[in-house]
Amino acid sequence: MPLDDRYQLAFKLYPYEHSSDQDATTPVRHPVVVVGGGPIGVATALDLGLQGIPVVLLDDHEGVGQGSRAICFAKRTLEIAHRYGCAQPMLDKGVVWNLGKVFHDDRQVYEFNLLPEEGHHFPAFINLQQPYFERFLVERVREAQAAGAPIELRGKNRLDSVDVHDDHVVLDVSTPDGPYRIEADWLIGCDGASSPLRKMMGLDFEGRVFEDNFLIADITMKADFPTERWFWFEPHFKSGDSALLHKQPDGVWRIDFQLGWDIDRKEELKEENIRRRLDAMLGPDVDYELVWTSIYTFQCRRMKKFRHGRVIFAGDAAHQVSPFGARGANSGIQDVDNLGWKLGLVLNGTAPECLLDSYDVERRHGADENILNSSRSTDFITPKSKISHVFRNAVLDLAQYHTFARPLVNSGRLSVPCIYDDLPLNTCDALPGGPARTRPGAPCPDAPLGQGFLLDHLGGDFVLLGVGCVVPEQLEVEGMTLRGLSVTANTEINDRYLGDATQAVYLIRPDQHVAARWHAFDENLVRVASARSIGKD
Repeated sequence: MPLDDRYQLAFKLYPYEHSSDQDATTPVRHPVVVVGGGPIGVATALDLGLQGIPVVLLDDHEGVGQGSRAICFAKRTLEIAHRYGCAQPMLDKGVVWNLGKVFHDDRQVYEFNLLPEEGHHFPAFINLQQPYFERFLVERVREAQAAGAPIELRGKNRLDSVDVHDDHVVLDVSTPDGPYRIEADWLIGCDGASSPLRKMMGLDFEGRVFEDNFLIADITMKADFPTERWFWFEPHFKSGDSALLHKQPDGVWRIDFQLGWDIDRKEELKEENIRRRLDAMLGPDVDYELVWTSIYTFQCRRMKKFRHGRVIFAGDAAHQVSPFGARGANSGIQDVDNLGWKLGLVLNGTAPECLLDSYDVERRHGADENILNSSRSTDFITPKSKISHVFRNAVLDLAQYHTFARPLVNSGRLSVPCIYDDLPLNTCDALPGGPARTRPGAPCPDAPLGQGFLLDHLGGDFVLLGVGCVVPEQLEVEGMTLRGLSVTANTEINDRYLGDATQAVYLIRPDQHVAARWHAFDENLVRVASARSIGKD
């Protein structure tokens, strides 16, 4: 089958180069091969490469496709990207926002602030076209390669078949120079919602497909809309059953229109019909140009399991959610953050292979949480009966005047990091009076610390954090070096890590999730919790 381009490139980032693997007389074995050069695949390669783990990424294109696709990147994603060393260009290019407004007809129902507290390095969200996000990731890969990171990006390398064995995977790959074969100890599938790898293995999704259709229109215009998320239910301009407006870099605006069930896609995508909807929304005096348009439906589905022996799936290849709520790319980056350190410990012999089963458990938990929230958003935005429509509008009416009703309004609950409550790597909470937000399984909230921020000091290692008390500077545990960090409590640290306690000790994983916490340092308890956190319990 010819190696045809499926889409037009926005940025050519990894042009095809002939690899020595193509000339080998027997298949070359690699520790890790990643399939898919989107944001999740590149982030996976970067995470592993920064650990010193040799990784090869295969992509059937040579860079980033045109079209903005994902645009909302959450605070958690920026924190992870910061650990990878590429958050700053994203922040510099992106449109920063914390505020959102909800309208019903021509009335503002209420507004919300996604980050109402001070003392965080990053904002709640930035809007950044996906091609830029991917480009910044690849640029960071290039920097890491120059510093010696063993990362190889192979463009125009298409996976054609896969043969999974107990201890390795055999891959047949097509290139402009012909086919070749390689082997991998571990194969990571990051090849998107239509995942060819998933289909090759005879695997499928489980879940719901919603019937409503939504039109995306990215446009350039000069307008004085603020950098906020605006969402209309039953908008007065009658361009659709709902509408969404968001600002992006380069003077681009994202507009979504809900079209309903039974539509003619070809007809709706005609420029004159798109402009008719936009003109009704923006008014006759706004000059704009179309940049990119698409029609999509909601899908809330996932694979039954994310790990299949030596093959592991991440991102859209493993799970899909509706775009409202910005849960797709953001949850995919959390997949990478969860998988990277675990695979690293398994490959260097520190942790048993069963630690990778915890990736499956924790990220299926995260996917289920996202699917639940995304399904509820979709049901609220697209009521399926007259009575549900009446109840939805009653909630909107109440929300304008009554605070209690506002949490019930769901225009796409926005992405927040998953909490791994009651999952196997956690140790039972042993900090009486400790804040719920930093219980075992929770991601660490940021806080100011001297001239910087707490998450900067945590980095991507196992850390023993002492709050208001002193912990050892380092501790050798289970073949790992726990790095000690003792901090003095300030207002934000106290609120986020102490609560009613006078001091605390936290065991924090490389993905900055809390593994355990206690009132005081006890070496034996730390050793037991550390073993559990890497699957040695």
